[in-house]
Amino acid sequence: MVIYFSSLIVPLFSTIFFIIFLYKWRYNTASKPRKTLPPSPRKLPIIGNLHQVTSHPHRFFHSLSKRYGPLLMVHFGSTPVLVASSADAAREIMKNQDLIFASRPKIAVAEKMVYGAKDVAFAPYSEYWRQMRSICVLHLLSNKRVQSFRHVREEETSAMIERIRESGSAAVDFSAMFSSLTNDVLCRVVLGKKYGQFKDFIRRATEVIGTPNIGDYFPWLAWINKINGFDSKVDNVCKDFDEFLVNVIKNHRDEEEQGKKNEGSNFVEILLEFQRDNKNTSPIEDEALKALLMDMFVGGTDTSQTLLEWTLAELLKHPKVMKKLQKEIRQIASTKQDITEDDLENMHYLKAVMKESLRLHPPIPLLVPRVASVDTNVLGYDVAAGTQVFISAWTIGRDPSLWKDPEEFDPERFFETSIDFRGFHFEFTPFGAGRRGCPGVAFAIHLDELALAKLLHKFDFMLPDGVKEEDLDMTDGIGMTVHKNIPVSAVVVAAVSPLVEEY
Repeated sequence: MVIYFSSLIVPLFSTIFFIIFLYKWRYNTASKPRKTLPPSPRKLPIIGNLHQVTSHPHRFFHSLSKRYGPLLMVHFGSTPVLVASSADAAREIMKNQDLIFASRPKIAVAEKMVYGAKDVAFAPYSEYWRQMRSICVLHLLSNKRVQSFRHVREEETSAMIERIRESGSAAVDFSAMFSSLTNDVLCRVVLGKKYGQFKDFIRRATEVIGTPNIGDYFPWLAWINKINGFDSKVDNVCKDFDEFLVNVIKNHRDEEEQGKKNEGSNFVEILLEFQRDNKNTSPIEDEALKALLMDMFVGGTDTSQTLLEWTLAELLKHPKVMKKLQKEIRQIASTKQDITEDDLENMHYLKAVMKESLRLHPPIPLLVPRVASVDTNVLGYDVAAGTQVFISAWTIGRDPSLWKDPEEFDPERFFETSIDFRGFHFEFTPFGAGRRGCPGVAFAIHLDELALAKLLHKFDFMLPDGVKEEDLDMTDGIGMTVHKNIPVSAVVVAAVSPLVEEY
């Protein structure tokens, strides 16, 4: 009998515990409102949707948006990732709920490159970030400061024209030419003089920042980066960059002690002056100063070069647009030997061309990711705190409900609208918007407009080796900043007449 009852005890208690568990589960489920999650493709255990992502994430998300709609969810490992692909979704995230989405997710490589996120681009939203951004906006990138570097832009774009003239009849690699231009301008503006080796630093830096890092989504697999050499590659870039900047800052301080400094002539001097004048309240320690300089270079060189590449490529592919733009430029500068920034204000077709290029080819097609700081709701969908957010400027710029014939390169579409790229029109935000909008837009656009205007003022262009316009390769490269996959090259001849005949 004892044996009989003991044999009943285990299943009896198991049944009781199961009933209690089932009751509590049903009670908890019933007491909590069901969440409405964004539509999502099927995911695998552990890795989520990472196995589906292609080498061109902006195109991958574009194809998903056609199937799942303008707001969708994927999972990178256990990390939920919200992808916004409509103007309404972008407005909700970057304006209506800007504060909730004002922070950045932890990106290990980027944080290491900028000294533990002591910069503006990757620092989490905080009082520190607000102070650093204020320093950038007021002291480095204000309209007055941008104008003070006008002579640098004009001198370096003229130097580029001379290098092109010296190329003779050979095809010019304009991707390399634009890379040198943006590097030389940024070196003079940021550091005070040109450094040839800095172009290689930036290339290496953007390469490692744009490389997917398995440790960001699977911390328990971060050790793989030690085995495959990625950690060592990042360490070497950081070490070389740091040593370079330490020497630059030391040289500026030495010149100051010797009475040779020229206050305010470059960003290093401006920041050192700010550091001295605000010793007790300034967050600008040397590491923060170096982090800001890294932001200026990575944000200022690669994106400006990319915009120039794609714009010239589209003009080569659309000769009628190029002829019309040349006519505008040469008429405005008909009595001048050279173009200055004063002339740009009257070049309305040039501005339309730049806008159209930014619409089709935003330099960072998936804007730098944000992260939700609290649980929230976006366009009827529940979004949990910690969710990463990508805004697809690339897809929004191709939305047929916003843009007529969106795949066509048609600058004149901007004659019919006041839409601009400075963060107020969410159908067109290649530089972001809200608190995390790019503060260097004015500087980049001044340089790119001037460079393009001078090129089309001085030269006519032909595709090399009998390549036809319709055969011009327009495929994307790989990386966070998306260049043309094949560099832009063309044969140039000096313009014979200041005016261009009607095409």
